[in-house]
Amino acid sequence: MSTLDASPWAGGAWRWFATPDRRLLLLSIALQLALAVPFGHSYDTRLFMATGYLVGTGQNPYVAQDLSAVFDRASFALRSTVGYLPPWPLVLGLLYLGVHAVVPSLLVYNLALKLPVIAATVGLAYLVAAALQNLGAPPTTCRRAWVFLLFNPLLLYFGAAWGQIDAIVALLSLSALLLVWAGRSRSSAVVLALAVCFKPIALPLVLVALVFVARESLRRAIGYAAVFAGGALLFCVTPFVVLGWSPSPILDRWNAHFTMSGTLSYMTVLRLVRDPFQLTGHWWLLGLVWIPALAICTLALRRGDGGFADLLKKSTAVVLVFYLTRTWLSESNLILILPLVLILTSMGELDRRALSVIWILPLVFTVVGSTPLQLLFPAFPEAMDEALDYAARWYDVALLVRAALVISWQVAGWWIVVACFRRDPARVPLGENAAQAVAR
Repeated sequence: MSTLDASPWAGGAWRWFATPDRRLLLLSIALQLALAVPFGHSYDTRLFMATGYLVGTGQNPYVAQDLSAVFDRASFALRSTVGYLPPWPLVLGLLYLGVHAVVPSLLVYNLALKLPVIAATVGLAYLVAAALQNLGAPPTTCRRAWVFLLFNPLLLYFGAAWGQIDAIVALLSLSALLLVWAGRSRSSAVVLALAVCFKPIALPLVLVALVFVARESLRRAIGYAAVFAGGALLFCVTPFVVLGWSPSPILDRWNAHFTMSGTLSYMTVLRLVRDPFQLTGHWWLLGLVWIPALAICTLALRRGDGGFADLLKKSTAVVLVFYLTRTWLSESNLILILPLVLILTSMGELDRRALSVIWILPLVFTVVGSTPLQLLFPAFPEAMDEALDYAARWYDVALLVRAALVISWQVAGWWIVVACFRRDPARVPLGENAAQAVAR
């Protein structure tokens, strides 16, 4: 039996659904649906809605258009387009055709956009419980992790309320890691390629998977890289060819993610003396620092015992190095490593304070920046504008607090990286039975 075959659906978590815990599952889903209807980020929601319309009507989603007449709101006179690779725009197109084209309601459309994220959040809770169950964790530990993810404020806020898709990326990424551990490297490569194509924040995990597979066979590592590359081409290039989209808008802005700065990155501290949102001149070189940082980090991946906990630790560390050295880091991106850190802390492989850092700090950061006010866009646009105007008066104070939080994040983040790479002989390893359960 493989790791994924021995999932909660094979017995453990399915029994939860047949017990009073079923109420917790239904409560989580109801809570997420309630948050999904009235709330949505003013920038992302507009772009997602517009992208769904463009794809659903056979147009290129990467060409900005004035859609104010389509959605009957002046704010849809867009000057920018979605920055995601084709998989998510294709999902948005299907949601538009299946929902908004049938029921032309902005709030219903807004709810529909959140359904894949809500499904991913629930799936992530079950997958983490499955991993812990196969690692030999007590039932109470599995259940606590399950409940933690179903009601975690970070997932509820950025997923159901905001509408960001990081939970989808986290679900695919953890699945890919479980598959590569179970020896199903080709399936892992395809799933990881899909995760990266949904959102490239999962790209550092490719390095971890390649090094992990290379420990057994260099030939298998080459095969993993080939399948991953083929999957990436399939998910990203094929839609342009089949649907006739012109890639020129993307090629013209190929370095957009290297020239942006701010949010939870260290560049927010620099905003105390200047405001380099766009890295002009030689400043754009800072946007490439993550490349040599990951190269150095890769050298440390050969160390370790090659166990499942070691795989998760290295995955967490490499993603964190990527995050800590980027000039742009959205708070929602921390969702990618939330399940990894949860599993590690649940098994005593990582200090529990690391889990608190991963989900509490980004929430505090986004609240200080008055970002929650932008979630009023779908149902209360006028109230949103008035609230943001008022919050702008406190911009300088908020910037100071956000800079302090970024410094705290850098210190805590690097502490977690060191903890993941450090070999602690005093730490109790996973039991032999647990290791055998995962390897089956």
